[in-house]
Amino acid sequence: MIEHVDKQLFIFLNSANSPFWDQVMFFLSRIQVWIPLYLAILVYLGFTYRKKFLVIVLVIAVAVTLTDQLSVLMKNSVMRLRPCHDPSLQGIVHLVRGACGGNYSFVSSHAANCFGVAVLTFLLIKKAWFTVFIIIWAAAVSYSRIYLGVHFPGDVLAGACLGAATGWMMFRLYELTDRNYLRKSEYFTPGDGS
Repeated sequence: MIEHVDKQLFIFLNSANSPFWDQVMFFLSRIQVWIPLYLAILVYLGFTYRKKFLVIVLVIAVAVTLTDQLSVLMKNSVMRLRPCHDPSLQGIVHLVRGACGGNYSFVSSHAANCFGVAVLTFLLIKKAWFTVFIIIWAAAVSYSRIYLGVHFPGDVLAGACLGAATGWMMFRLYELTDRNYLRKSEYFTPGDGS
């Protein structure tokens, strides 16, 4: 029942396409496009957290590694075919530039990674404008995966939940480390991103 609804929602969302949006969604989905945004976030965090910056970078790197590896583990365990590989959807799926990716889709690594970084960084930055922006960014990238025909909505939703949970847990780990170790260290002076 849930899988049927997921497929029907996928067909509805994937069929709403145009040449203009094909280009936009293909662009959003490319990891290389994310680099300038993430570098800007790192620069901001560097100014905000100063001496704790390397710890912040380590926390972000662990979060991204976790979301990426957990999503791949789930894909290989669940083995749900991507919409573009699903025999019941052949001839229906709108693919952009013919790119389909690997065989399995549950959960979306793009959604997991984007929402992991989004939640972790908005908890670190604590600015309303940034929170709104980064959530919209993560949602747009996640939606692009449905638009491009490589993920079902359920894959994207589960990936977003996995990423958000991982980002939140890594932030809590950072807070615990900061409270119990960093603030007590002579190297980390008060005012460094607290």
